[in-house]
Amino acid sequence: MGELVRWEAVGLSEPEYRSICAQMDREPNDVELGMFGAMWSEHCSYKSSRAFLGQLPSHGSVVVMGPGENAGVVDIGDGYAIALRIESHNHPSAVEPLEGAATGVGGILRDIFAVGARPFALLDGLCFGPLTDHHSRHIASGVVEGIAHYGNAVGVPTVGGQTVFDPAYGQNPLVNVCCLGTARTEELQRGAASGVGSDVWLIGNRTGRDGIHGASLLASRTFTERPEDMRPSVQVSDPFVGKLLMEATLELAAAGALRGLNDLGAAGITSAVSEAAGRGGVGIELDLDTVPCREEGMLPYEIMISESQERMLLIAERVSAARIQEVCARLGISSARIGSVISERCVRVRSAGAVVAEVPVAALTDGAPRYRRKAVRTVARDPWTPPDAGRAMTPIEVRQALLRLLSSPGIASARWVYRQYDHQVQTNTVLGPGAADAAVLRHRETGKGIAVALDFGGGAPALDPYRGAALLVAESARNVACVGARPVALVDCLNFASPEDPRVMGAFIRTIAGMAAACRALGLPVVGGNVSFYNGTVGRAEGIPPTPSVAMLGILDDASKARPSGPGREGEICVLLGPLFGARLEGSVYQFQRWGLHAGRPARLDGRREQALLQVLATAECSAAHDCSDGGLAVGCAEMVLTSPTGVGLEIDLPSPRGKGPMARTDALLFGEGPGRVVVTVPPDGFPALRGLCEVAGVACRRIGWTVPGGGLVLRIGGRVIAALTRQELDVWEEALPRWF
Repeated sequence: MGELVRWEAVGLSEPEYRSICAQMDREPNDVELGMFGAMWSEHCSYKSSRAFLGQLPSHGSVVVMGPGENAGVVDIGDGYAIALRIESHNHPSAVEPLEGAATGVGGILRDIFAVGARPFALLDGLCFGPLTDHHSRHIASGVVEGIAHYGNAVGVPTVGGQTVFDPAYGQNPLVNVCCLGTARTEELQRGAASGVGSDVWLIGNRTGRDGIHGASLLASRTFTERPEDMRPSVQVSDPFVGKLLMEATLELAAAGALRGLNDLGAAGITSAVSEAAGRGGVGIELDLDTVPCREEGMLPYEIMISESQERMLLIAERVSAARIQEVCARLGISSARIGSVISERCVRVRSAGAVVAEVPVAALTDGAPRYRRKAVRTVARDPWTPPDAGRAMTPIEVRQALLRLLSSPGIASARWVYRQYDHQVQTNTVLGPGAADAAVLRHRETGKGIAVALDFGGGAPALDPYRGAALLVAESARNVACVGARPVALVDCLNFASPEDPRVMGAFIRTIAGMAAACRALGLPVVGGNVSFYNGTVGRAEGIPPTPSVAMLGILDDASKARPSGPGREGEICVLLGPLFGARLEGSVYQFQRWGLHAGRPARLDGRREQALLQVLATAECSAAHDCSDGGLAVGCAEMVLTSPTGVGLEIDLPSPRGKGPMARTDALLFGEGPGRVVVTVPPDGFPALRGLCEVAGVACRRIGWTVPGGGLVLRIGGRVIAALTRQELDVWEEALPRWF
């Protein structure tokens, strides 16, 4: 093949190829070039983002492991830790929805038990095209089936997440998967090779030809051909082998048989070996003749970059060989000693007795380029004024708007999605999907509650990446606090279009800055994350809008005190924590529903006010709590009614809007969106204590209604009823997605 085709065939540019030659002081052979193509891909090297990710705060008193390991790990006390990780599997899910999503789940599970933690919860963040489009419904159905296929089979509950439907994701869906695990702190594992002379083992599935070039050509470029033509790059899942692999790995880790442990994900053996060697400051020598393969005649090139699923790399002393073989044989998975740790800091690969590759570890890992691509800072948008400024809504308009919002795909109940998932397996789920603003799981050994929420940023990041990212962090923390937990750490997944577009790069940089500012203001470390670039499709002028997602971890001292979002008793007082007026229509779901656009500029986050609200929510004696986010105050109240476990309704009585401009609008009061607002219910005798707590913290506290029998919602403004809906009418929220599917 010609020289130009040679580097392009593995996803590299000519300058990158020249850099490889300079670092090796020679031209790489085909096997070595394939290794570089995988490791220097955007997906593996983060070459367009690493220069900026260091702005995110990653240290704190609870952080045991931060970015750079297979998963972040947070100390929860009493000798236990929680591991968490989030990853994207966007492009594989666009090509083959079921397998793309299933292998995303399998990969994130391996990331968790790669640090010695037992996975106990999954969450998924999904963005699809509009449900009016047959292709989008096909993608959505396949992705949901794939998540259920793997998670249900392996026995890990899917307990939460978020689902978005928007035309921007019509050809490029987003599939962000988060996993949590638990471990004793003394049993945690590092992904580093150590001990010259130690054995290198490959256990789990046999290696095949599926997933070759998955990292370099599928996940690290914008589609330039039909997605269906790229199916050979998608891995194939086997959740039953995944379950056996998990049990074998955790048994060996608990027995102290391992010196290092690494997942085989993107770039397969190449990434697992080079990353383990790099972290440990050693080298590794491999003999590919010992790698169990499931296909005849596999070439060294294919073996080194295959992304076949359900495989783990173990580093162990020679005395552990019998134990590894016994455990794997008993569980029915393959095991093979494929190499050893060496003092020379290189990855040396042998096949048929000959050296077929020898690459410095540093060249594969730290030697990857770090780009500071051209970036254009997003210009702050002008304030937006509705076309019908100042006109009050009639009761009929309020009713119609509320029902439209409740039945819109982004707000409607996601029961159609999560009913396909087993969210009670392992019997630790206290509050599952649909029951609260965050999922809560019981930590059996300590009795503590582990709260977690996964959120996207809505329309705000596209309008203002800095403010949108800051608001996203705050919203996710607020969701965790609504269940009574104290937010302690987060992981993020940053989904963007091509970094070669200066506008995209500018939005990415501002997103990092906004997220970092919010994390510092709220005292939250980022213990891991993922960057997914090139989310765009041939034939579309623009890629996806900036779409960060955040998975927030919170801790409750007592899992039994977890707080649902729906009230359970009649006669309680309904209270708004935070400002009543000042919510914005800019970037809101209502703005898009009514005028078909996202325009203007979202609100600025007040970190001090937000921190005070989080503290109140973590300590207040409330019966139920729900964040006012998508759809504003009216939708938030309706959702509380719809999630009531006992069919309790709400009567809400708000003061008339006052002032001029947006402050005087009925729709801004009811459907405007903004940070720092939560609706809670509290028994009448508990309201004085709540009000006193808020006064000390400096949090606005206003009584806005009460709980009533019947399961309906009544909205009053200035004493006048502007909407009265029965529970049956509100059920459009439950019925919307099933009607489409």
